[in-house]
Amino acid sequence: MQKYHLRRHDKEFKEQSALDRILRSTRYITLSMCMDDEPYLVTLNHGFDQERGCLYFHCAPKGKKLDILRANPRVWGMAVEDLGYLDGKCDHAYRSVMFGGSVFFLSEVEEKRRALEIMIHQQESDPEKVILEQLKPGAIRAVTIGRIDIEEMTGKEALD
Repeated sequence: MQKYHLRRHDKEFKEQSALDRILRSTRYITLSMCMDDEPYLVTLNHGFDQERGCLYFHCAPKGKKLDILRANPRVWGMAVEDLGYLDGKCDHAYRSVMFGGSVFFLSEVEEKRRALEIMIHQQESDPEKVILEQLKPGAIRAVTIGRIDIEEMTGKEALD
C-alpha cells in the first residue's frame, strides 16, 4: 500500500496523544475496503484501544462487509471531530485522523469481551450499567468483532 501523504503540511499534526484523543473521543469511523476493484464504504461505531493501537467494531455474522474483509483485510479509514461550520467564512472547522491497517476477526471470548467493554465505554454515558445488562456469555460468543490493527495514521486540522 502506498503511504498516504498530506498535500497541505501546514494542516498536519503528528502528536500521538492528539491522534489517540480523536480516535478515543469520536463515536464512529468511516471505513473503506475493496474487493475485485470495487470499493465499499461503511460507517461504524467503534472503540479505540490505545494500549494495543487498534480499533474494534462489531457487526452481524454475515453480510457484504464481512465477505469483503475476509477476501481483503486491508482497509483505510477516518475519524472526524466536527468543530462546526465557520459562518461567514464558507468553511468548516475539524480535526481528522486517517488510518490504514488490516482487519482481524476475534474468536477468543475474553478478547471479545474486552473489545466490547472498550466500545461500550466509548459510546455510552453509563457504561457499567450497559456492561452488566448486555455482556452475557452467550451474547459475547454470538457477536462478530473486528479488530483493525493500525499500521499508519496521520492527522489533519482546519481550525479557523
